[in-house]
Amino acid sequence: MAKITVQQITSYIEKHIPDFHKKRLESLSELKLQKVLRRKNPYLYKAKFVTSAPELVKAILDAHLSSQEEAIFGGFLEGLAVFICQRVYSGIKSSAEGIDLEFERGGIRYIVSIKSGPNWGNSGQIKKMRQNFLQAKRILRTNTSAKNIVAVNGCCYGKESVEDKGDYVKKCGQSFWSFISGDDQLYKTMIEPLGHRAKERNETFLIEYGKVINRFTADFIKGFCQPDGTILWKKLVEFNSAM
Repeated sequence: MAKITVQQITSYIEKHIPDFHKKRLESLSELKLQKVLRRKNPYLYKAKFVTSAPELVKAILDAHLSSQEEAIFGGFLEGLAVFICQRVYSGIKSSAEGIDLEFERGGIRYIVSIKSGPNWGNSGQIKKMRQNFLQAKRILRTNTSAKNIVAVNGCCYGKESVEDKGDYVKKCGQSFWSFISGDDQLYKTMIEPLGHRAKERNETFLIEYGKVINRFTADFIKGFCQPDGTILWKKLVEFNSAM
């Protein structure tokens, strides 16, 4: 087992975090109001007594961006996890479907599916992950001498009170980062490098965000408000849900 230094982690983050900010900005600049309105629940905002166009547009846009950013950042964290495991346990990026990482430790071959947080999927998606684990195990036993193979669902944040799920193990937060690095404190060590030039990059994002809010609000008022500013909820629901 090797060790990874704070400097190596910092270097990786500083090299790759700009790509997260770039994708985040591209996602924002490519957005269309119609696309966002079709993907969010208009009934929810009516039930919350949202009455102004700017408030509604901001709420819908923020909800949309939050889910997109979670996915983009999840990809970044997956890459970081593979990088760390490569340095410590000679882990490799797996070529098996649905498997992100493979490595050996203490005579055990681990196959890992990496997700952002613990509540990442529904029953169908979890079933698919289990199928991917079974398939990967079959392939490994055919192509290698690996006998003891353990499947792991690794989640980059959160907690899991019962890790043993029968046919796989679920490790979240500190447990996951310690598992792939051998360092119980790594989950806290990572937090500072992630803020590298964050303020500068976020200022650029906020400028573009303001433009989108202004543009979307103008378009929404034109398309879904009465002349006095009242939101036309039935028209909005029709746009979102009508056959």
